[in-house]
Amino acid sequence: MSHLPKISFAKPPVAADAGVLVVFVDDRLQAGPATRAALEPAAGLIERAAAADRFKGKLGATLDLLAPSGLGAERLLVVGLGASAELKPADLLKLGGIVMGKLPSAAKEATVVVERPSGELSPGEIAEFVLGLTLRAYAFDRYKTKKKDDGEEDEPSRARITLVTADDSAAKKAWRGREPVAAGVVLARDLINEPPNVLTPEEFARRAEALSKLDVDVEVLDPKALKKIGMSALLGVAQGSRNEPRVVVMRWKGAGGEGKPIAFIGKGVTFDSGGISIKPAASMEDMKGDMAGAAAVVGLMHALAARKAKVDVVGVVGLVENMPDGEAQRPGDIVASLSGQTVEIINTDAEGRLVLADVLWYVKNRFKPQAMVDLATLTGAILVALGHEHAGLFGNNDELADKLTAAGQATGEKLWRLPLTGDYDKLIDSKVADMKNTGGRFAGSITAAQFLQRFVDGTPWAHLDIAGTGMGAPASDINKSWGAGWGVRLLDRLIADNYEDR
Repeated sequence: MSHLPKISFAKPPVAADAGVLVVFVDDRLQAGPATRAALEPAAGLIERAAAADRFKGKLGATLDLLAPSGLGAERLLVVGLGASAELKPADLLKLGGIVMGKLPSAAKEATVVVERPSGELSPGEIAEFVLGLTLRAYAFDRYKTKKKDDGEEDEPSRARITLVTADDSAAKKAWRGREPVAAGVVLARDLINEPPNVLTPEEFARRAEALSKLDVDVEVLDPKALKKIGMSALLGVAQGSRNEPRVVVMRWKGAGGEGKPIAFIGKGVTFDSGGISIKPAASMEDMKGDMAGAAAVVGLMHALAARKAKVDVVGVVGLVENMPDGEAQRPGDIVASLSGQTVEIINTDAEGRLVLADVLWYVKNRFKPQAMVDLATLTGAILVALGHEHAGLFGNNDELADKLTAAGQATGEKLWRLPLTGDYDKLIDSKVADMKNTGGRFAGSITAAQFLQRFVDGTPWAHLDIAGTGMGAPASDINKSWGAGWGVRLLDRLIADNYEDR
């Protein structure tokens, strides 16, 4: 379960009994005015300690002093800003994570003097720093019956954190605007980290329904409704499981609900055994995270609703479990999708595109959105191509792709665009149906995207393959959890920069 810090804001001067005192210096070991005042009783302390430890004030470097002489603080943590005039929002986010990671788990109070040597950080910069603090504090230990001893390395601090800044009211207001995004990321992480025996499609839908408390209109489609609609491709994936599928439709009408919305679609395979084309046993437990795209969409809807974003957004997630019982779909089957196009099943482990195919077509026809973006842990091939550093970006609209790329650069949730062309599209043509659900070993991420493109019918659309970033990504300064909640910050930034009424 998440352990989020208790955040407050205050004006200088710094309290004498600060607990852990956190200050910043640049690459010349220069500090801001409030920091200099706080450290006046221990003049020269940082310089002496820095010389002894070869601390140069590089961005993210830390100097940790216990019971610093002359100060009332129990501990002094000095954090490097590098060339502080060059700080970017991503740097502030990273610094917040570094500070939270350095706070001892036993600490009860921490005071952070948030300034650069030339003076104050802006309220927006402080909010980004606090976002980093908050995301780094996350831990999922809901099912641990024995807690770790205080002081163990990966045990998050539960300290009450006070941010000291001259304009504390403005900083507090800026953080109120960013806090919903943190909550959205945490919600997505919680969903991804849940075990599959708990987070079935039905349970996932139940948790998404909680968004109605934030005035999100939530509609849950059960198997009877899905059959009536004609989502046979999605139902085909689910037919081997005792856990019934669901599709959840979430609508946020922050701009009145009269115009064309932006639509976000998430793949939500709550566990993927591979079906009849069963996966190898090694690391199959990771397939509980095959719903990371759906988790990001739910987290995004929470963020937008909680911050009252002035935009109309539709979020739709297709929730299934892919299992191999006697009712399961077989290689060689042919299914009719909601669009009327038929699909020959070559491999039942290429199931996510079948789910998305029906949901994309449904969203396109029902809501007629101005743009659609889907997120899916779709292919292992994207890991081969991009590793864990970028998600794959595919799309039929350059303007939408450019907006997403820019949002990725701004948030650090980076994208890399790959091609879609007719030559790749031919690889999924079938001799017995309109298409196959896999194009073979080569260009696997591209042929999966080509498959999806056949179900968007010209609507501006982008597909994000997040198999390398959505689950099991390497630990970072702002996340030590297996589930990263990747995509919530990216899409919130996309909305804020391009679609939200101001």
